[in-house]
Amino acid sequence: MGKYGAAHIVWDWNGTLFHDNEAIIGATNAAFVELGLEPITLEQYRELYCVPVPRFYERLMGRLPTDEEWEVMDETFHRYYTEHRVRCGLAAGVPGLLSEWVSAGRSQSILSMYGHDELVPLVRRFGIETHFIRVDGRTGPSGGSKAEHMVRHVKALVGVEPARTVVIGDAADDAVAARYVGARAVLYTGGSHSRASLEAVGVPVVDSLEEAVAEAERLAA
Repeated sequence: MGKYGAAHIVWDWNGTLFHDNEAIIGATNAAFVELGLEPITLEQYRELYCVPVPRFYERLMGRLPTDEEWEVMDETFHRYYTEHRVRCGLAAGVPGLLSEWVSAGRSQSILSMYGHDELVPLVRRFGIETHFIRVDGRTGPSGGSKAEHMVRHVKALVGVEPARTVVIGDAADDAVAARYVGARAVLYTGGSHSRASLEAVGVPVVDSLEEAVAEAERLAA
């Protein structure tokens, strides 16, 4: 048993703890406008979204964006998202779930593909930073895979065993990253993927974060 007890949760941020679907869709459509693409709905986004993100654009454009197109879309997306995220809040019940997990003597952390310098102040602003033993955002170019970041994140978690670790996220990439380090995963339908696409991954899929935490406790037992 590790320093922090039997179970550790690695939380995803965007679309999981942070309910930012409207800002994500708005930013995506703002990026599409730059290339003359038609806007999409949340349902279409959930059906088509995948990582690396250029592959998502390929599904919509019929081809991969050029380097120049990617730069324009990426810059537009992040500019719009930064302006509109201020109207977004935590998913329902998050503060209580985080507090209860810590009170039970367990540990948790955040690993996000959102830029680290933007992520940390945002987590702090919601007053939940003290619930986590580590908060890591992306520190390189956007558009990559989460698995490499997960390796570094888990290595930095002193006293936490991968076999007793459960990743909770809203995307197939979260489950892939968990598998990459020998952890388990629970996927949540409230974010970027449809239930059907999440179920195809082969890990537990839930409709609320309360269910996700209960499932994490079971998996890490």
